[in-house]
Amino acid sequence: MKVIIAGGGTGGHIYPGITIARTLLGRIPDAEVVFVGTKRGLEVDVVPKEGFELLFIDVAGFQRKVSLDTLTTFYRAFKGVFQARAILKRFQPDVAVGTGGYVSGPVVLAAWLLGIPTLIHEQNALPGYTTRILSRIANMVAVTYPESAKYFPRNAKVRLTGNPIRRSILETKRNQGLAAFGLNPRHLTVLIFGGSQGARAINKVMVKILPEMMRSKDTQVIYQTGKLDYDHVIKELEANCAQALRTSRLVVQDYIYRMDHAMACSDLVVGRAGAISIAEITGRGLPSILIPLPSSAEGHQEKNANALEAAGAAFVIHEKDLSPNSLLRAINKIIDDEKLRGEMATQSRKLGRPGAADELVDIVVSLSRGQA
Repeated sequence: MKVIIAGGGTGGHIYPGITIARTLLGRIPDAEVVFVGTKRGLEVDVVPKEGFELLFIDVAGFQRKVSLDTLTTFYRAFKGVFQARAILKRFQPDVAVGTGGYVSGPVVLAAWLLGIPTLIHEQNALPGYTTRILSRIANMVAVTYPESAKYFPRNAKVRLTGNPIRRSILETKRNQGLAAFGLNPRHLTVLIFGGSQGARAINKVMVKILPEMMRSKDTQVIYQTGKLDYDHVIKELEANCAQALRTSRLVVQDYIYRMDHAMACSDLVVGRAGAISIAEITGRGLPSILIPLPSSAEGHQEKNANALEAAGAAFVIHEKDLSPNSLLRAINKIIDDEKLRGEMATQSRKLGRPGAADELVDIVVSLSRGQA
């Protein structure tokens, strides 16, 4: 079986494709998988490091308003379709999978024109513009949230699968995570991160409340600052809670490379509301405090966060309302109430779909056999 996967720009579009690929290879070891992306996205670094071949097309995102760049963007889109068509004719895949980002458009469109079965996967509660367009021609649309279905045409074949996450996120044990970070199994662990690049708004608040949080002898913290703010955060913490910084109860890193370890030993997560983060949080069944990125495309992070809050799995603090008092109050409310933590964890677990990767591979296999 040959499968081509198109998705790029951000980790939220790339990692689901990688998880699908790994799950497929685990089931069909001799399957061939190739990725398509652009030379400007995160995929340039991530995909080759994961051991997959990455081919390139030239495409750019459409602006929401007409500008002088619009004609150039249309030209590159059409060029991207012809480039994708050439790749597809050369590789001859049985199925083409689009996991989002502007690169998905030309590849899925070219596959449809060539009669190749197509699957698109939407990670967010509010489907992206590209996904909504492609849903009119795709053989199958896989969604993460039930409420996403209403955004697609009635004739679209929509299936609820959830967001595929790495198996290690689901299988790593709490004691493994605690050992990796040198933490105490008798203490509650709060994991704080703002995505792979960190989040300045969160960092500004965290340096003010960490001294207060560390006064509790029963709380320990894993805190990812992002590379850009790391030095500044360490300087602030050295000035305000140097003693806590030197204890084993506070772990501050610019980037957490083993998020599976961090999730496994956490009792509460504080962070943004990106699709991958939420899939991992609910996959582990963890309570969370979500601070949606206000500049996310079409407000999709807010929609993601609202879905968890409505289910009772998360508290949501909008960035305009984010302050040391509001965040510390929310953290303490959850940490100090074991019953509330348990209820939130139960609701989070209900939203998680640990079998998402297998469901998506089931669809890929069915499409390759002309059965879906």
